This record gives sequence, structure tokens and C-alpha cells, in this order.
Amino acid sequence: MDATEPKLFAEWIGRRSESIDVVSERLVESFRAIFEPHLALLPADTAPLGTHWCLSPAIAGMDQLGADGHPAKNLFLPPVPLPRRMWAGGELQVHDHLRVGDKVRKVSTIQDIVRKQGRSGELWFVAVGHAYHSDRGLALSERQDIVYREAVVPRNGIPPNTSPVDPPTIRPAGQVWSVVPSSTLLFRYSAITFNGHRIHYDLPYATQSEGYEGLVVHGPIQATLLLNLAASQGTRMPLTFRCRGVAPAIADRELTVRAGIDGRRLWTQGGSGAVHMEADMDRGPA
Repeated sequence: MDATEPKLFAEWIGRRSESIDVVSERLVESFRAIFEPHLALLPADTAPLGTHWCLSPAIAGMDQLGADGHPAKNLFLPPVPLPRRMWAGGELQVHDHLRVGDKVRKVSTIQDIVRKQGRSGELWFVAVGHAYHSDRGLALSERQDIVYREAVVPRNGIPPNTSPVDPPTIRPAGQVWSVVPSSTLLFRYSAITFNGHRIHYDLPYATQSEGYEGLVVHGPIQATLLLNLAASQGTRMPLTFRCRGVAPAIADRELTVRAGIDGRRLWTQGGSGAVHMEADMDRGPA
């Protein structure tokens, strides 16, 4: 985008929406059933880290869904002229743990909208801020980055989302978790987040329409694992966690969740050595 061009969708920046949800016992039990034993140890009445990504999902009727399973028209997000939407990462500050039974008010604000030209074509990034308030005050504040991409154009039977894997960089790791995110795990996570995106459960759609090598592991699944690995090394508040999606992770393949020797840098890595998500973490004062 030329710096002299007017900023598109500028009138959307600053728009806010609010919603209310409850950290129910059933939600927490479902979340634990998906992720244990890869969760940081917290008091029994405390919701596991990452539970907030299950609260206040976008809800639309079946007649309001697009071909990919997402709501075709989300009144809160701008009508970016690209069809494919994915979670790209962001930054999270944990000020207070959510607890079972908390009534949570989520305040969302569009912070920025940027158009870029990437190697794979045009990209749009929408940054959305979320603030989660319990009766005790602000619990979490977050910037979530959403990326929009162009439609897939098949090429000679080669999946368009397949790219050569660069030789892995050797990174000294401390603590390591090994996970195989099965299609069932992805389906259960889609269920508790009310996420209808078909790349996570519809194999023909994921491979033939979107060009992936298989079902795509949700970005928040990887972020939840990284956040809990980070917190398992200490949970002083406030805890600041930043993550960035690097390459799609595919279901039913081994995924290692790794923390660097310094405990600050973290990443997920596939069996081939490819890095899928990178993160870093800062803790509050001792």
C-alpha cells in the first residue's frame, strides 16, 4: 500500500462491541479434557490459561455462514475484500486468573487495519483489542491479529499452501512437551469455541478448496499449549505473552512445544523441524 493512499476502512478503527459470558464448570471441564496433561498447575477453582479464547464466540445462524463455515458477514469486523481469514497471533497480558463461575465482560475494539503485499499475494491484517473483566476487575487484555488472504488457485495438482521447508534452525531447548493434535482434538476444540471454520474438521475442503496438506491445527490450540508451557515455569503477574503464527501445523502429526533455555522464548515445531508458531513471555516482578 502506497503511503500516500488514504487508509482504507479507517472509519472502522475504534469501533467497539461488548459481550457477556460465564466461565462455567462445564466449559472448564471440557477444556481440561482437551488439553490435559499439558496445562500449567493452578488452584482447583481457577480456569486454565487459554480458557478465555473460548468465551463470547461469534454466533451466527446457518443461513449467515460463508462457504468456509465462518459467518459471511461479521458486523464487528470490516468487510475486507479477501475471502480467507485466519488467526495470526498477538499479545496477551494476564493480570488476574479467571475462576470457575466468573461472569466475564469482554470489550472488543478494532485497533488497526493494514493492507500488505506478501510472497503469497495480497494480505490484510486487522488488529483487535480485547479486554476481559470479571467482578474483581480487569483480568486479561489482548491484541489479536487476524490475517485475510486471497482465494486459493490450484496449480497442477500441487496444494497451493505447500511450500518448501527450510532447514530447521538448531535452537537449544529446555522443557519440551510432545503432542499429537488428532482430528478428534481439533473437532472438540472447534465445538467448545463454536468455530465453524472447515479447515479444522472438513478434510476434503481443507485439502481441495484451501490447498492444505491436511486438517489445520487452530492457532489458539498452539497458543494455549505455548502459554501453559510458559506459565508452568512460573506464574507471577502480570504475565505478558506474545505469539506469531509462522506456518500451518497439520493434524495427526507430532507437534513439539518447546521452551528455550532462558525460559522466555517458546515455539512449536513439527517432526520435520519446521517451526509453526513462535512466542515469547515476560513475567511480573518477583
